[in-house]
Amino acid sequence: MKRLILMMLLVLGGVFSSVAQQKQPTAEEVAKKNVDEMEKRLNLSATQKSVIYNYAFTLAKEQLALYKKQQASGYNDEEMTKYYKFQNETNKSIKSILKPEQIIEYDKLTEERLSGIDPNKKKKKKKGEEEDKIVGIEGLKKNN
Repeated sequence: MKRLILMMLLVLGGVFSSVAQQKQPTAEEVAKKNVDEMEKRLNLSATQKSVIYNYAFTLAKEQLALYKKQQASGYNDEEMTKYYKFQNETNKSIKSILKPEQIIEYDKLTEERLSGIDPNKKKKKKKGEEEDKIVGIEGLKKNN
């Protein structure tokens, strides 16, 4: 009887731990998300979008490779420094194909990302103001 209970607990623990792990996004997903946001904010042409996607995809591959390497062997300052240099080069390359007005907006976008500001996130309401109710799946996403 004790063995049965122990086996059930082990099976349930395995199931819950596998469900709790989040799926790592692929380089394609990361690049597409970044380029879609840039397209919306910067009004990119088709050519700009294509070139920026290539830069973003390469950067995302480097980022995911670094993440996997850190998961396996731990934090490495040299690897991080190399990644940040590559990231800066990529940003310069992206800026080189943008128009001057797009560069200003790109700098704002980069600053928001670095500071953790989400332009889609709603500000908190003051006392006495009614909070917008979000229904459906969007309401669940907000709490997580």
